[in-house]
Amino acid sequence: MANRLNTPFRWPAHAPRLLSIEYPQSLTTHNLLPSSLHPNKISSSITRHRSHVAVKSQTTMQEKPISDNRMLVFVPPHPLIKHWVSVLRNEQTPCPIFKNAMAELGRLLIYEASRDWLPTIRGEIQSPMGVASVEFIDPREPVAVVPILRAGLALAEHASSILPATKTYHLGISRDEETLQPTVYLNKLPEKFPEGSRVFVVDPMLATGGTIVAAIDLIKEHGVDNKQIKVVSAVAAPPALQKLSEKFPGLHVYSGIIDPTVNDKGFIIPGLGDAGDRSFGT
Repeated sequence: MANRLNTPFRWPAHAPRLLSIEYPQSLTTHNLLPSSLHPNKISSSITRHRSHVAVKSQTTMQEKPISDNRMLVFVPPHPLIKHWVSVLRNEQTPCPIFKNAMAELGRLLIYEASRDWLPTIRGEIQSPMGVASVEFIDPREPVAVVPILRAGLALAEHASSILPATKTYHLGISRDEETLQPTVYLNKLPEKFPEGSRVFVVDPMLATGGTIVAAIDLIKEHGVDNKQIKVVSAVAAPPALQKLSEKFPGLHVYSGIIDPTVNDKGFIIPGLGDAGDRSFGT
């Protein structure tokens, strides 16, 4: 059952599992992640002979449907996510532990973001005890991770251990401390993403929204659309979420927590400080 809030800037005390956001009109919260999936099967036949292993498979691509093209914000309720967010918030946390906590949080969030989104190969193999039905991630389908430098490097540190056969493309974007406007200083995106690419954009802090909007604009110029992108962040705030919702309908955002506000210097309150400085000690 959904609970409707009067304003998108009031957040419930207990972080919900799914926030379905339709800015600027309303915010709807749901207590459960959507379970219905509409698989779209793409025919493919593979046969591999190696020792006593033979796989006959069919590629299956599963995506969550986007209702009314709304942007969806997921706040997974896992206690380990709450734990690592708490470690990051603590001003007493030293740099090496902070960076490790950011990496562990990223591992969990990327795991959640990749759920039901990765194409798979199904078939049968011979186990030591008999024939078993199996399902592997299809390595032929392109998956990319785009960390926003420099703090995004820490959050995306374990992405390769979660996502098989991924490619990492770096984007360096700095924010002017006075105007809060973003400037791109490094762009390692491919000339064009392969057709059907799934792209994880990793940016720890979604505060005013300038950096993440600039990043997604660049990524879209290289051949992907909103529904091919998922954003992974440690902490998000309403100004960034509203900008994303207005510009990129159908986008999915995964965040460790959503904080209520941003101060006049562009920092999330209570937030966790400067994620880049605290990750790298500089």
